[in-house]
Amino acid sequence: MSETAELTPETIQTTKYYQGLGLTDAEYQLITTKILQRLPTYTEIGLYSGMWSEHCSYKNSKPVLKKFWTKAKQVVEGPGEGAGIIDIGDNQGIVFKAESHNHPSAVEPFQGATTGVGGILRDIFSMGARPIALLDSLRFSEPKTAHDKYLINQIVAGIAAYGNCIGVPTVGGDTAFDATYATNPLVNVMCVGLMDLTNREKGQATGVGNSIIYVGAKTGRDGINGASFASAQFDSKHKSQRSAVQVGDPFTEKLVMEACLDVIHKHQDTLVGIQDMGAAGLVSSSAEMASKAGSGMTLNLDLVPQREANMTAFELMLSESQERMLLCINAGSENEILDLFTDYGLTAAVIGQVTTGHQYQLSHHGQIVADVPVDSPATAAPVYHREKAVPEHILRQATTQFSPKITEPTQILKQMLQQLTIASKKMIYETYDTQVQTNTVVRPGSDAAVVRIRHTDKALAMTTDVNGRYLYLDPYVGGEMAVAEAARNIVATGGVPLGITDCLNFGNPTKPDQFYELDEAVMGMTAACKVFNTPVISGNVSLNNEFNDVAIYPTPMVGMVGLIKGLNQITTQDFKQINDKVYVVGQTGNDFNGTEIQKLLTGKIGGKLFSFNLAEEQRIQQLILRANRQGLIASAHDISEGGLIVAVAESCFGKDLGVALSSTLTTAQFFAETQGRFLISVKPENQLIFEQLMGRDATLLGKVTNQQQLLVAAFDGEFKLALPEAKRLWEGALACSLK
Repeated sequence: MSETAELTPETIQTTKYYQGLGLTDAEYQLITTKILQRLPTYTEIGLYSGMWSEHCSYKNSKPVLKKFWTKAKQVVEGPGEGAGIIDIGDNQGIVFKAESHNHPSAVEPFQGATTGVGGILRDIFSMGARPIALLDSLRFSEPKTAHDKYLINQIVAGIAAYGNCIGVPTVGGDTAFDATYATNPLVNVMCVGLMDLTNREKGQATGVGNSIIYVGAKTGRDGINGASFASAQFDSKHKSQRSAVQVGDPFTEKLVMEACLDVIHKHQDTLVGIQDMGAAGLVSSSAEMASKAGSGMTLNLDLVPQREANMTAFELMLSESQERMLLCINAGSENEILDLFTDYGLTAAVIGQVTTGHQYQLSHHGQIVADVPVDSPATAAPVYHREKAVPEHILRQATTQFSPKITEPTQILKQMLQQLTIASKKMIYETYDTQVQTNTVVRPGSDAAVVRIRHTDKALAMTTDVNGRYLYLDPYVGGEMAVAEAARNIVATGGVPLGITDCLNFGNPTKPDQFYELDEAVMGMTAACKVFNTPVISGNVSLNNEFNDVAIYPTPMVGMVGLIKGLNQITTQDFKQINDKVYVVGQTGNDFNGTEIQKLLTGKIGGKLFSFNLAEEQRIQQLILRANRQGLIASAHDISEGGLIVAVAESCFGKDLGVALSSTLTTAQFFAETQGRFLISVKPENQLIFEQLMGRDATLLGKVTNQQQLLVAAFDGEFKLALPEAKRLWEGALACSLK
């Protein structure tokens, strides 16, 4: 007997089967009494389960997301479509978005990471853009156990396998390590695309009688109801739920991408709308396309290409098999599109039509298995206004700043260079193809990646950033800092920040203290976005990132893109030549709570987060951009984790140049993580004009030398370290920890 026969509407009601699919009693009552005014079928309850999950409906986060600032003159498309678009002039737009694949990667790290890459690529090319770059933002535990090491190695391998095969370079990102992510790693992937604005597409299904065409890989039983799985609380029971994880095939995705771009660019008169089959699979793409257009839709599930026998309607609609897209095509033009996909060696089939009215109907084996108002799965999910309360650890935190005692500065620097969040990530990014498409100008390892725009003098700078420790101590200020650091990375590379995407990785929103973290972080991010003129154009919410009721640090990843208007304005963090003058721009304070030095010396973080001035940060960034446009900067590096001394060391490593510096700062202050600072080097002939421009904001520290030494005299001690030893420690720490 089939599963649908066993699970009658009455059985679903009496056994409360819907609870196992993520629906609450109240939500089930809403469906039965108000929306359908009858008991839902097994397939229908599946539709609502997937579409009303947090991953698809944002039911717990919608009131928070409305606080984001999303409109500015450069925004062509904001949140709501597959990805956002920003106008960069010359009829060109950049398209970017980030997605999370956290729970799937915790369960099946290779496939979880791989399919995270595949999904974000489809979001980009569904808009009419060609993907030109990928970035990954990863959070892991310090690798202490065999399982920790397995997760790290497999997730990195999964990202590499997909991006390398499909021919899109992985050009940047960020990776940090903390015990809070031990059983709930964060796998956030960002994609950037480039398009002609005349090729802009939308995910909609308009025009009664127009055809709905399924294209790409056949549907299987992988990733069944993965959206509900990704939205659920994560615990030991879910740790082995491999059936909810999709399986990726980058070679098929490459064909799907090229075929879809062919349709968009050469068959615009035929194409009405296009959307990725991502979270919640076929139901999400089809219901959303109809709902956005105000149309009805009917689908015959017998026509859905299948790779497994005897699939139920529930499975066909909720499968998240990868490399699939849904197109709406003008009636009478079906063969034109079907033939195109056949030429690419891909499956394509007409599976339904746009209808009058507003019903969403599914038939299977000659029977109607679902008949619901089209808006009800797509937009009618309840919206929850959750209670918020200040977390206990914030209420109890000390208001004073931690004061590190540095008795052996050089020894502490050696240890700091081996802290995994600071240590070189070369062993990760060297597994990625960073140069495919031959447009990568600045590869991973500097503050931001840079990709040139062919046939122009323009380039794009891109980065991902967030420090979860800061947000744990103060989610509002930490949210401000996440956006500010991303902007600082863009500016350090010569770019003007344009906009952001985000992955909001948080705990359980039904717990007031964890909802507080989400709400405060978004308000802090919004305040910063307005200051830097970087509207939020797209994003993703990943809640319930906890394991057995213990949440991760609040970690709202910020992905930012900036425009470099002249290739001669591109800067990197490496010191360039001997005798260049070295400056710190911005003032250094005694800011140590939540920092790497606090974690190194005490084994934990705590206390009130240090103060932060958004206006001052923005003023310093504008000064750096002015100096760059005047050709005064030889190198630029933002000062972040580990403080000034780490920034100095990292700037030495690229070209193996030493430094001789002196400062009135204490050795402890060299580890402070005061925001809004840059480490700048300037050619001697530009020293005077640079100092006139910067005024009191720039402090001369010394010069670059050809001695293989890192020599820094502080007020109360000195750092003296052979550069080859420093670089060996920094480059070898991660590989050594993973052995």
